Amino acid sequence: MNDQEKQGEELKEAQAEQRPEEERECCRKEGERCEHEGEGHGRCEHKGEGHEHEKHCRREQMKEELAKAQADAADFKDKWMRAAAEFDNFRKRNEATRRNAYLDGKAEILVKVLPVGDNLELALRSCADEQTKKGIEMVLRSFKKLLEEEGVEEIDPKDEEFDPAFCEAVMSEPAAEGVEPGYVIEVFRKGYKRGEKVIRYAQVKVTT
Repeated sequence: MNDQEKQGEELKEAQAEQRPEEERECCRKEGERCEHEGEGHGRCEHKGEGHEHEKHCRREQMKEELAKAQADAADFKDKWMRAAAEFDNFRKRNEATRRNAYLDGKAEILVKVLPVGDNLELALRSCADEQTKKGIEMVLRSFKKLLEEEGVEEIDPKDEEFDPAFCEAVMSEPAAEGVEPGYVIEVFRKGYKRGEKVIRYAQVKVTT
């Protein structure tokens, strides 16, 4: 045997001695086929354990991903519900603002026409001609009907207890015998309200 053949035999023997270690190394790789399969090694004896371990890891990973996805979905739903609630509140506030602005605008116009009713009532009290009086009464009825259609009510607190929420005291006098103080004894100018909102306070004289 020459030197070259001798070196070849030594190389084969060295490879044969190293093969078990290589086989063990391949067994450490989960889910991989042994590179020495078919050379007397067969399939890696730990391959089944590797597969189960891999499946377990994948299941755990999927559980974690599912839990994260559910948490994200709950967070997004909560944010969406909050945003929807905020938008609904904004819409309602905006509608209320527009409605109040419209009502306030109408109230301002009504306040400007109220003196017309004052003048008609004054003319009616001072009119002596029956025909003219009937004409003024007809116009005054139309005026009051207009106010009624707009939801405007008179504030006429004569002989009632003075209420600063509806009346403005412009004069006072000592209470007569049998009359309690703090009562309205005369109305100089009627007041008006629209719903619960006073659009003009009644000017009155009260007892003290």
